[in-house]
Amino acid sequence: MNLTTDTFQGHAGWRWSLPQGDSVFVAQQGAQVLSWQTGGRQRLYLSPSSVCNGTTAIRGGIPVCFPQFNQRGSLPKHGFARNMAWRLINEQSQEHQKIFELSDNAQTQALWPFQFKAQLNVSLGVQSLKIQLNVQNPGHQTLGFTGALHTYFAVNHIDQVRLLGQENQAEWDAVNDTHQKCLGQLTFKTEFDRVYDVATKNQPTWVLHDGNEQLHISQSASWGQSVVWNPGAEKCSQLTDMPALGYQRMICVEAARVTSSIEVPPSQQWEAWQQFTVSTPC
Repeated sequence: MNLTTDTFQGHAGWRWSLPQGDSVFVAQQGAQVLSWQTGGRQRLYLSPSSVCNGTTAIRGGIPVCFPQFNQRGSLPKHGFARNMAWRLINEQSQEHQKIFELSDNAQTQALWPFQFKAQLNVSLGVQSLKIQLNVQNPGHQTLGFTGALHTYFAVNHIDQVRLLGQENQAEWDAVNDTHQKCLGQLTFKTEFDRVYDVATKNQPTWVLHDGNEQLHISQSASWGQSVVWNPGAEKCSQLTDMPALGYQRMICVEAARVTSSIEVPPSQQWEAWQQFTVSTPC
């Protein structure tokens, strides 16, 4: 099996790669993907100022927000899953596809008194990466939760970035608290924080234009929403785990459920994914 234990910017975890050179690194904390390299380039942003103590949230990569999005509830911000150690399930993993698991325990029960089993499937392909979250309910109560794959993409400079997709879909601008329809092409000149109700009849897709390359970002309809976020200069300067100019090098495009709850009945499960594919225009 092409898998090694390793560290990335001080975070312990696992790394694997393809013969073509593509590689991925997943931290033990949160099963958080911290690095995805393809085409000789790092595709994910990880803040160099991020705290590295095994429990504090890691700023960057692909945090798993579960079972709460942001501060929309009584749990810690974005839930507890990203702050806890997950385990690698060797017996279910394959050469380029690894599965990580977090189950309820005394620590989670003290915060959220439900039984659950969450699995994250990380699948590395040539110029592609797919992340799938599966939440199982082994208990006797219906699970209700929100969450996201809070993906931070690395970009050359935010001023040059264009994000296309979701034209005419409902858009909530959380910075200005306004509701409108998405214009279909987004640019980023100041703080940007918007939630999109994505179409359920197909697989919602964004296209991130950064220089000469395009990154196709798709997600399963089961998420129901997407979030696009960049803190801008002022808010970034207030984030202790981000360099002052860090906002210029990242953009978050998240597969999410923000404003309504995901409901999983007893003995049932829910799964949802986000996938990225790099292409270079001719």
